[in-house]
Amino acid sequence: MPRWESGSRERLADAALGLFASQGFERTTVAEIAAAAGLTERTFFRYYADKREVLFADQDEFEALFLTGLAGSSATAPMDLVAAALENAAGFFPDEKRAWSRARQEIIAANPALAEREQHKLSALATTLTAALVEHGVEETTAALAAEAGVSVFRRTFAAWIAPGQTRSFGTLQREILARLRALLA
Repeated sequence: MPRWESGSRERLADAALGLFASQGFERTTVAEIAAAAGLTERTFFRYYADKREVLFADQDEFEALFLTGLAGSSATAPMDLVAAALENAAGFFPDEKRAWSRARQEIIAANPALAEREQHKLSALATTLTAALVEHGVEETTAALAAEAGVSVFRRTFAAWIAPGQTRSFGTLQREILARLRALLA
């Protein structure tokens, strides 16, 4: 096996997803993932701490997109700041990632421990957004409500985006769902 090949991380992720789907998350080993990708276990561990991280690897980048959008906004209203964060983070979900994201979500939904981990990650995002809003001068309770609302918009958008037959972009769906929330609160 070659010591280094470009695309190793993506090959590992694709191999893992295929194995998780065909034989289950719990029954899949790191050795099987590496072998299916044509790589070594050592290479696997260069990219991922464990097999769960294949499904949750880019959390820091994901959160950073929200924070960058919020920080770059000239808005002052809490929900306008959240809207800017959501808009910036929509770029994390290009249409070519839709099928992979759909398969990933099916694996997570089938495993309670993974579903709990995903909920924890989204809760951490709400906490991070709350802190950023407070730093922007938003009162803490208002910041927490706005952040939680933003995470709810994200969750609903993601569910709609991966739904079978869906063709609209993540950003389009997210703007529509945010508009629904705003109309509900008006």
